[in-house]
Amino acid sequence: MEPRVSKEQLQLIKEAFDFANEAHKEQKRKTGQPYIIHPIAVARIAAEELKLDANSVMAAFLHDVVEDTPFTKEDIEKHFGTDVANLVDIVTKKEKKQYIASKQVDNYKQLLESFDYDIRALMVKIADRLHNMRTLASMRPDKQMKIAGETDYFYAPLANRLGLFDVKTDLENLAFQYRCEEQYADIDAGLKRDVEENKKRLERFTNHITDILKANGIDATAEVYYRRPYSIWRRMNNANCDFKHVENRYYVRVTFTHCEGLENEKSICLKIYSLLTDVFKEKPQSFYNWIDAGKENSYQCIKVMLLSEEGVWEDVQICSQRMVEISKLGCMAELQGSNIHDWMTRFREVLKDIAKQANDISFLESVVSTTLYYDDIMVFTPEGKAIILPKGATAIDFAFEIHTDTGLHARFARINGKLSSIKTLLKAGDCVEIGTTDIPNAKPEWMDHTVTYKAKRTLRKFLADQLNTNIHRCPCCQPIPGGEIIGIKNLDGTITVHRRSCPDAIRLASHHGDRIVPADFHADATHQYPVTVHIMGLDRYHLLMDIVNFITEDLKLSIDSLTTTTKDDIVDCTVTFFVHSVQDLVAALEQLYTINGVELVRQVLED
Repeated sequence: MEPRVSKEQLQLIKEAFDFANEAHKEQKRKTGQPYIIHPIAVARIAAEELKLDANSVMAAFLHDVVEDTPFTKEDIEKHFGTDVANLVDIVTKKEKKQYIASKQVDNYKQLLESFDYDIRALMVKIADRLHNMRTLASMRPDKQMKIAGETDYFYAPLANRLGLFDVKTDLENLAFQYRCEEQYADIDAGLKRDVEENKKRLERFTNHITDILKANGIDATAEVYYRRPYSIWRRMNNANCDFKHVENRYYVRVTFTHCEGLENEKSICLKIYSLLTDVFKEKPQSFYNWIDAGKENSYQCIKVMLLSEEGVWEDVQICSQRMVEISKLGCMAELQGSNIHDWMTRFREVLKDIAKQANDISFLESVVSTTLYYDDIMVFTPEGKAIILPKGATAIDFAFEIHTDTGLHARFARINGKLSSIKTLLKAGDCVEIGTTDIPNAKPEWMDHTVTYKAKRTLRKFLADQLNTNIHRCPCCQPIPGGEIIGIKNLDGTITVHRRSCPDAIRLASHHGDRIVPADFHADATHQYPVTVHIMGLDRYHLLMDIVNFITEDLKLSIDSLTTTTKDDIVDCTVTFFVHSVQDLVAALEQLYTINGVELVRQVLED
């Protein structure tokens, strides 16, 4: 194997160690060991586990020099160049007289903003965090909780999104161990018992798989991998069950090593799948192709549940050795891979946008909640284009992912050909088509049915650009643009618009006349208001259809709901539809009277 660095780079790495050793020579860790033990460990993680380049390894050696010693960024730049100095500067916590939100949040923000031009600084920081977590036992309990909380909330999800599966797993389990020591110990003990109880049975199953593949000329291994305590804990919570009843505590990974080209990997995976399902029964609907429908963090395999000869459904994952390596190294192994590249591009855009719009803790919350999630689903357009969304996404999220205008104009969805609400939760593999309106149709309640940053950001901006967000309609009199209205200023500075005949407005005006203000409440083509109308008349054939056609076809207004009852030939109908102005409402009330059989038409207001 060729060395990853040149002789000149190796010499610089040695010099970086010497520089760090000299800078930290008077310092000790909490364990009493020389402080240089930590930079050495971080550099080892960077070089061996993350496969970073020479400059990143040098930065790992030097990452605490500026923060903890008298040496400066300029000193590092003088000895090791601008690139190394910049990497060290990014991971150096900046002391400020006043932090925008808190020292922790400011440090997260500084680190994430570096993602715009260089991912290596993030990788060095993750290496630093990983070693700190591995040596957390020497810290006080309060420090353990602080560092474990940061790791669980931010660093482990970040490692997951970057495709660093092994690092993510280590971080989340170390954090879980120090946050919830007893729960961790109970699950860990349960896993150890499970290993012993199932060892012989699983050996027979994996040996059988190996024999089948060997007999067909495929060089592959079948090994059992138990999930770690944190993963089991998440599964227990999601399924609301105890350890004994949690499913898939382990999986069997079938890994082949020889492959002439990347184009053959899928073929070999499918051949192995075919050979195994010739012998073992396949659980219906358990097959999943994580090669074509790859996750954004680059995880790939063919997944299927097989029934062993002893009557147990086994979770089997089929992959190449290359896929295994990518799952460990993520973005650093596949910087040109389409999934991780697309995600990194979107992540940069999201970070830029969030940074412009938030300057406090909401920055971090926006990043974590909309970008650093754990699970993906892949759904498709009718044309077959794959769209990756976070688990929990709805058709609204899908619409905004297609295009901003599609999201704003979305009215309904067809999911796998079935007419569905735009708020419908999506599942992996769904084929989604979005039906749109000519004018924007976005509603405030959509905010509660979106999870992606793009959807939330666009909706928030659109809703803010509508009628002045400081203006609210009175829920009782329900004023409409074009009517006789007054505005009354509330104690919180907002303005409530009332009809001039509204009893509440009359009462407020008599008590607080100084709070009456002009209200900018005009009709526009993009905003509609629900009105409810009560209709009574003599029953006849086609009466209800005439009312509906009149509202939707003649008046071109959208109906929200309609209820009707008929008793003793008297029809009692209540219909809610949308208007732009009082003029629309007046026209509707007047013209509904022209329908044959209609005797009474009046607007219904809340009490």
